[in-house]
Amino acid sequence: MPRNNRLLLRISSVCGIVAPFITFSLILLAISQASWFSWTENALSDLGVEGVSSILFNSSLIIGGVLNSIFSISLIQKHSKTGFGKAGAYLYLIDAIFLSLIGVFPETAGRLHFYVSVGFFIFLPVSLLLISIHFLCLFNTRAWGFFTILISVITIIPWSSTWSGVAIPEIISTSAGAIWSVIQAYTIFRATSEKT
Repeated sequence: MPRNNRLLLRISSVCGIVAPFITFSLILLAISQASWFSWTENALSDLGVEGVSSILFNSSLIIGGVLNSIFSISLIQKHSKTGFGKAGAYLYLIDAIFLSLIGVFPETAGRLHFYVSVGFFIFLPVSLLLISIHFLCLFNTRAWGFFTILISVITIIPWSSTWSGVAIPEIISTSAGAIWSVIQAYTIFRATSEKT
């Protein structure tokens, strides 16, 4: 692997590792500034409407989306051996863009916010399912395939129940995706480090 390409993979994989920690830390700070927020009655996006919580929350999504977009470079590079992997990696990139757009277009943007939010929560499991098929097609990565299927299912299951607010299914779905991205990013980072 060319040295420049290896460096790019390492940088992008680091972005995948740190993205969830930055995003969730800022979301928790936003919640701490919103005494009215209820996990059972609100959506997380309610935090992005006004006050200090809106700055923290919207910034968390924009930063997280940008970092995950950079991380998708690693996924595109590492999962291009099959059409499923390449398609899944590119859908992951689109999903990361949707994440940033949720912060750019908060609830005050009306229907546009709804569309980018739905796009994010649809593209996340779809991208993971395609990547899981990619893993299953390659003999030595089948364990990754089953793990990725499990994560994609976890991102879907919370939406099968009726909630007064959607903060709980939102946090479960995004947390599952974050766990996958951190582990995958660390695996890519370690693999590129071993080849230096």
